[in-house]
Parts: sequence; structure tokens; C-alpha cells
Amino acid sequence: MRLTRTLAALAFALTLSCLSTPAQDQSSTGDRVADAARKAREEKKVAPKPKKVFTDDDVAPKRTETPAPAATSANPAGSPPVAEATSTKPLTSAKMSGENENPNSEKAWRKRFADQRKKIADAELELDVLQREAQKADIQYYSDPQKAMKEQFTRNEINEKNAKIEEKKKQIADLKQKLSDLEDQLRASGGDAGWAR
Repeated sequence: MRLTRTLAALAFALTLSCLSTPAQDQSSTGDRVADAARKAREEKKVAPKPKKVFTDDDVAPKRTETPAPAATSANPAGSPPVAEATSTKPLTSAKMSGENENPNSEKAWRKRFADQRKKIADAELELDVLQREAQKADIQYYSDPQKAMKEQFTRNEINEKNAKIEEKKKQIADLKQKLSDLEDQLRASGGDAGWAR
């Protein structure tokens, strides 16, 4: 019995000593946290305000308009007015070369053929999309039973898509015929057949 009381007293003493140690640590930790917070507030009061950073959105670009030269009243009879002589838009090299370019040159023919082939390729892509949509509409499930029954008997959606497909096929055939006509024009003008490629 005596041993039990001694053990119980010892356990009680250990428990009290363990409880008092963390309390002391918390009070010292609490003081450090409070001190750090006070110090941060003081530094914030003393710290300079951040400088404003200007971006493109803040600054509008300065538009400089060239003033038109004043027209003089003493223009020679054959010369154009000064305002017309000084153009504000510079001529691009494409415009300058387009004016002087021979319509039967190799460059001109290659450009015509490339443009026509691009039109054909674009039309064929559109046809492909229309055909996929028509296939999808053919097996379409409608959650609305009235619309499903209506489509089952009238097939309006499918018929509209098929009509668009036929129109696109005609357009492609016309574009291909124009390409063939362009080849005939190239041969008639005496150009090289390789320009069509």
C-alpha cells in the first residue's frame, strides 16, 4: 500500500511538472510573437509608399499628325496642288509592283493558280464538314418525342443538309472547271505549262 501511495504521489508530481513547463514556453513564445507583430507594425508605418509603375495602358500613345502644307495660290497651271502632290500614305512595294507587273508573267500566273487551288481546298473542307453533319443528323437522337416523330416522317434536317452538300459539290465542280479554263488561258497566252503547278 505504501508503495502504491508513493507511486501515485510520484505520478502526480510528474504530471504537475509537465503541465507547468509548456505554460512557461507558451508565455515566452507568446511574447516573441507579440514583439514581432509590434515590430512589423512599426516598420510598416515607417516604410515608404511603393512607387507607381506606368504601363502602356496608363500612357496613351502620342499621335503625331503631320500638318498639311498650306496651298499656295500661285500654282503653275499644269502642276497639281501641293496637298495632292504630298501623299500621307506611302506606296507599298506590292502596289508599286502590281502596277508595273505584267499580267502574263510567271509570277502573275502562279498567283492565279494558287488562289484558285486555295478556293477549291476551302470548298472541299466545307463539303467534308457538311457530310459529317449529315451523317450525325442521320443517327440523331431527339429527347423531345414530338420533334423525333416529326423528323422521322419529314426528315427536314437531313434534307436541308443534303441540299447544302449538293450545292457545295456544284461549287467545287465550277471551281475545278475554272482551274481547267485557267490552264487553257495559260496555254493560249504562250506561257510555260509549269507555271500552273
